Amino acid sequence: MLTFTALGPFQAWADGDPLDLGGQRQRAVLARLLVAGGRAVPVNTLIDELWPGSPPAQALSTIQGYVSRLRRALEPERAPREEAGVLVSAPPGYALRAGTGQVDAWQFEGLVKSEGSPAQVWVAMDTALGLWRGPALAEFAELSWAATEAGRLEELRLIAVERRAGAGLALGRATSLVADLEAHASAHPLREEAWRLLAVALYRMGRQGDGLAALRRARAVWRDELGLDLSAGLRRLEADMLAQRLEEPPPAEAAPRADGAGEDADVLRVLVADDQALVRAGVRAMLDSDPGVTLAGEAGNGEEAIAQVRETRPDVVLLDIQMPHLDGLAAARRILAGERPPKVVMMTTFGSDENLYGALRAGVSGFLLKTAAPEQFLAAIRAAAAGDALIDPALTTRLISAFAGRTDPASPPALAGLSDDRLDVLKLVARGLTNRQIGQTLSLPEEEVALLVKSLLEHLGLFDRAQLVMAAYESGLVTPGDKAHFSSL
Repeated sequence: MLTFTALGPFQAWADGDPLDLGGQRQRAVLARLLVAGGRAVPVNTLIDELWPGSPPAQALSTIQGYVSRLRRALEPERAPREEAGVLVSAPPGYALRAGTGQVDAWQFEGLVKSEGSPAQVWVAMDTALGLWRGPALAEFAELSWAATEAGRLEELRLIAVERRAGAGLALGRATSLVADLEAHASAHPLREEAWRLLAVALYRMGRQGDGLAALRRARAVWRDELGLDLSAGLRRLEADMLAQRLEEPPPAEAAPRADGAGEDADVLRVLVADDQALVRAGVRAMLDSDPGVTLAGEAGNGEEAIAQVRETRPDVVLLDIQMPHLDGLAAARRILAGERPPKVVMMTTFGSDENLYGALRAGVSGFLLKTAAPEQFLAAIRAAAAGDALIDPALTTRLISAFAGRTDPASPPALAGLSDDRLDVLKLVARGLTNRQIGQTLSLPEEEVALLVKSLLEHLGLFDRAQLVMAAYESGLVTPGDKAHFSSL
């Protein structure tokens, strides 16, 4: 079956195997047709949007060559004179013919807009969010059509996060939602629904004071950023909480899993891969202590890890970077190259291990020292499952020590356009500081730091803090062992 993924690295797949789509502009032709949602895109539009302002003299024949090569990649068995069935001619241009289930972005949008009972919405949103493997269309971020579509898809992703949380509250799952809602509201402090959900979740846990404090934080941010008080809806919520008029939380209800298994839908399934039985036993005991996570399986080497991922379909893989038969880095690449892969968190004994750099480049969702506290392991698992990344602060400086003075030509080129305050924040992110620690260092409110981090991600076309660390080191903004100097200090 032919499938296309745009919620992460752009790729076409044939029965789970990646296809060679050619160079950047050739890939951009297919991506632009995917964004059109099956509608025809005129050739003149393709030319204007692939070469903004300065198309080459032979642009038309170049586009035709791109289409011809893409057709061969997508339908290799098609006879030379046989009409194309996927990338079709649709005068005055071309169109992509595919079903909703073949394109992750189309499937995602359909799921986000679906309706049903709270249990059904929970499953739909969980499935929708699980389709994301990274920032949408990031490799085409310099093209306006891709940036616009990426922004639209990101807004839908935030709506899915909030709809899932709303369904979870209706199912009586406030306790398991609070941590994710805290992170969501901090990252997106101008979203009314983020603060409403967080305040309600805290209230239903019996934490009325914390719920009211969340609304006070929202009020402070809105006054600073917008010069406005809370919305009428949030003011009513605040009054109802003060008067204790909110409805009692419903009894907890088990939502069905997307795969049809009824219980433990919000329990994260974790695969542990390490060649040391003692390490696996320690992680197993840690998982047993938390009802929100469970062991999906164990593996003693890289090949076993890949096989276990296919068999058990875990949410997160904890993967040792050095294992026999197939090392963790190679295993991570193969796991993440699959269709709808789990999140991968890398474990290591020594932070100076050079392979960790390659692991982040491969797309893992963070890395940890094996000596990290259980709380940090659990936080990393939850961050990865939520599409974020957790970087052990003890590793960030040592991680890139072998790369001093070396830059990557593929690193984001736009650092020169960043303001001093954003460069200061980027330097501190690269040192492994949290938003709170960055705020303390720069004398900024934590909420403002969250907004600055978000603006950095958007400006550089990145998705998580791990990629920001890579961008800072690869661009030469931060070098291992230096003591960063900040313009605001």
